[in-house]
Formats: sequence, structure tokens, C-alpha cells
Amino acid sequence: MTITAFAAGTYRFDRQSASLVGMKTQLDGLAQQLSTGRTSETYGGLGAARTTSLSAHATISAQEGYLAAIGSAETRVKLTSASLTQLKSLSDSTRSNLTGIVASRNETLPSTTVQLASSNLSAAIDALNQQAGGVYVFSGRATDTAPVVSQQAILNGDPAAGLDGLKALIAEQKKADLGSGNGRLTQTASGTTIDLSEDSNAEARANFGFSLLSAASSGSGALGAAVTAGTKADVALNFAQQPADGAQVRVVVQLADGSQRTLDLTARAEGTAAAAGTFSIGATKEDTAANLKAALGGADIASVQSANPPGVSAAFTGGQAAAVKFSVAANPAAGDTLTLKLGMHDGTTRTITLTAAASADATSATTFAIGATPAETTANLSRTLSNALKQSASTDLSASSTARASLNFFEGSPAAGLSPRRVAADGNGYVETASDKTMIWYRGDTSADPRGTAAVQVGTSRTVEIGAQANEEAIRRTMAGIAAMAAESFTSTGETVDTERFRALSNRAGNLLMAGDGQQSLEELGTDFGLAASSMNNAKSVANATKATLESSLDGVDTVSTEEVAAKLLSLQTQLQASYKVTSILSEMSLVNYLR
Repeated sequence: MTITAFAAGTYRFDRQSASLVGMKTQLDGLAQQLSTGRTSETYGGLGAARTTSLSAHATISAQEGYLAAIGSAETRVKLTSASLTQLKSLSDSTRSNLTGIVASRNETLPSTTVQLASSNLSAAIDALNQQAGGVYVFSGRATDTAPVVSQQAILNGDPAAGLDGLKALIAEQKKADLGSGNGRLTQTASGTTIDLSEDSNAEARANFGFSLLSAASSGSGALGAAVTAGTKADVALNFAQQPADGAQVRVVVQLADGSQRTLDLTARAEGTAAAAGTFSIGATKEDTAANLKAALGGADIASVQSANPPGVSAAFTGGQAAAVKFSVAANPAAGDTLTLKLGMHDGTTRTITLTAAASADATSATTFAIGATPAETTANLSRTLSNALKQSASTDLSASSTARASLNFFEGSPAAGLSPRRVAADGNGYVETASDKTMIWYRGDTSADPRGTAAVQVGTSRTVEIGAQANEEAIRRTMAGIAAMAAESFTSTGETVDTERFRALSNRAGNLLMAGDGQQSLEELGTDFGLAASSMNNAKSVANATKATLESSLDGVDTVSTEEVAAKLLSLQTQLQASYKVTSILSEMSLVNYLR
């Protein structure tokens, strides 16, 4: 320990020195504040205000993160909305063109419609394959994968890979629906009666050909029509193996209007909470099959499909085919009619009216000649009925096949077991093990919640979902409607235009392009992203306001007023200069100088 020297005035000089050093340190601090605009270079220098500063800076940093995320997401949402707007425009363009040509009855325009549909299909694919910042916006979580294959692959498949496209499925469906050319109906004539019945195979009746809905006669009473209503078959479901948790099964059910609906159900482990679109895995395969049937709520089953395993199958037993008996009790009067109503598996109907006349062309599909006897009249009626059935099959039923095959193709999914349905080799149903020989048009994610595949954090406890998938219902139906027209040809080798088939398919394609009751629409999808954009805009305003408020609260804590610091600095400089002067004078003070 060192003992410092002590003499008269030492303490005073120590105090002066300490004061000068303190003022110099304070001067340096003010100079640094003036140059940086900050109160201190460390949080420790803020004293008690450091807690406020730390908290505010953390919150500001979070708000800047939200703003950056919103800025990136806004671009994606705008691009998604623009693509949906483009799809809606293409849909409206195709439907408007179809309506105009059908109304004009111009036989030279169907080929133009096919070209327009082909062009619109290509444009729709481009719209769905859009990228934002290297992310495919319609692929769900599979952001690095283009969601939709090329137009060539959709229509024609990939022959080199052994994959069939839409045109192959349409041809397959037509063959199964038309049968021998009359919609799989059996027609026999004997004496003065004509018997007409549906296909004898219950599975075929559930999926293909015409259904006999009603028949009636009018006029003099010489013609009769009697209908024997059909009855439903019993359908038993079976599994080759117990499905694993998460395995998917595709079931097509019959609706009340005669159309069909595709349901994709997911197997869940026993004890898992029941949810829509799921069925429980039971203790045995039989229990699981019963659970699957229960999940359908009593709906009539038309077909089933899955991967193998689990290998789901359906067995059709019993049931009665509907039948119609036409009779000629006596020669009818000219103008007497028979009416037959036929149903198709897309929910549409065709009504055939056959009229008695004194004479008729043998190829007529609307008029039959009154013969010399009732038996001869019956033969003429049978021929005209056969012509009418074949004409209806080649137009309305053929158009129905095209529309159904197109919708079936676009319901195809990359998920195991959910490829498009293919007609069985015997032509009486669909193959129950999902085919690996069909082009899958969609390559992206298959989440049941498309919006949830991408979410942006826009606040402390607030997120906005902005995901999209090209396989959403509204998009699938739009693609199916456009592709159905693009895949067809209405001109024969003899340059004859099949205007009746064109008109029939135009109506069905138009229905696909326009959402019905309970069906998702493109407008709904657009609304989802409009709401997302609005929500993000609101969150951005909140984040900016919060950031501005916190930055304002830091004034006087982190930052200083340069004017105030400059004034303090000048004042301190004056004090320091005065202190230096006084100290200098005092240091020269002595008795000799004093006596001078």
C-alpha cells in the first residue's frame, strides 16, 4: 500500500483534476452521441431503460419478420388469383363458344370448337404451372414439382411408358356403355309384342348403358306399354388384407338422379376419432368391410377401387333388371305414339318418341309404318325402335361416355389406389385394383386441406393459409369440361359432321364447366384468396403501426436529440474552457506573483 503525499491544497487540486476528467469524459460521450445519434453503444449504458429497449427491439424485429413474410406471400397470392381468373376466363370462353355454335346449328364450326378447346386446355395447363419465386403455387407442399403434365400427355398418354391418356379412356368407356350399339339393352320381338330389358349383369347395370325409366302410349289405344321396374342388387364389400392406417379406398356411389359420385375414404386405426371421409379398421377384414359400408351411409355402391393391399372388392348379387313390353293389340291409327324414357349414368335422360304413320322409311328412328296386320306393324315398330336406340346410343350415350370418362380421368390422383377407373376385361364393371397403366395428370401434393399446405405467419398468433392444389374439385371439373371437347372429333372420314353428338356433348361439357348445387366453383376459390389477401393487408397495417409506435417509444431511450446534445456540448465546452483557464491561473499563483 502506497501512502500518497499530502500537503496544503492537495485535496483541492485532486478535486479539480477529478472534475476536469469527469467533464472531459462527459464531453467525449456527448461528442459520440452527436456523431451516432444513439444514447449509448451498449445496453448497459442505457441504465434502467435497457429493459424497455430490449423488449421494444425484439418486438420490432418480429414485426419486420412478419412484414417480410407478408411481402413474399402477397406475390404468391396475387399469382394464384391471377391463374384462377385465367381459368375462369377459359371456362367461360369455352362454354360461350359451345352455346353459340349449338344455337347457330352451323355444321362447319364443331371442328373450330375442338381447336379452341385444345388451345384453352393448353392455356389452362400453363396457368396451373405458374411459379412464384421458384415455387409452383398449385402443387401444395410439393413446391418443386410442376403440378400438371403436358397437354400431349393428358390427351394421348405416354406410349413409351405404357401409359394411356384421356382418349384411350373415352374409347374404353364408349365401348362399355354402347355394348352392341344400343346401350346394352336386349330387344326381342315375338308376334305382336316387343320386349326390351336392361343388361342382365347387376354390376354392368350399375355402371354402363341405358336404364329403362318409363314408357307410355297415346292415341287410339291400339298400342300398349308396360314397365316392370328394376330392383337394386345387394353389394357385399371385401378386403383381401386388412388396410394399413392411412390407406385410401375409392368408392363410386349412385345418386338419386341416376348420376354417380366418387368418394375417397381413408382407413383409420380403431379408436381414432371418426371424421368425414374415413372408416375404422376393425378387428377382422369383415369388420373393416362393414365399417366401410357404414361410412357410406347406405348409399348404393356402383364400383370400388384401391391398391393391393388392401385389395377391396365388391360382389353384386340379386337385383332385377328393368323391362318394358310394347304391344300392338290392333293396327294403330296414324299419329298414335309410344314414348320411352332412357336414363344414363351421368344423370341425364333421353326420351324416344315413335309415331305410327301410313308409311315410313326403313331407316327412320322416329316413325314406323302401319302394316297390313298387327304382327307386321309390330315388326316395323321393332325396327324403328332399334334404329332409335342405336341413334340415341351413338349421340347422347356416347356424349355421356365422353363426359364421364373425362371426369374420371381428372379424378385420378398420384395417391396409392386412386388412379382413374379402368373398365374390366369382361366389360361388365371396373377393375378393382388401381391401374398403373394410366397417365396421372396431376403430380403435386394430395392433401385433403389444400389451403393448409402453405401458411404465412402474419402476427404473434395469427396465420393466413394460402396453399392451392390443381386437383381441387372446381379445377378438376373445369379441366374435364375443356378436355372432353379437345379429345373428341365430330367429323367422319367422309367429312360428315355429327351435329347431334356435338350438341349432346356440348351440353354435358357445359355442365362440367358450371358448378352445380353443392359443388365447388372457381369463384369460391377466388374468394378464398381474396380473403387471404385482405387478411394479409390488414396484418401488414397492424405490423407497420406496431413498429412505428415502438420506434417512437424508443426516442429518448435509444436515440438522442442532436439539437439538445449540441447545446449540452457547447455548454460543457464553455465550462471546460473556463475550468482550464481558472486551473491555469491558480497553478501560477504564488506569494511572489501575488506581491507583484
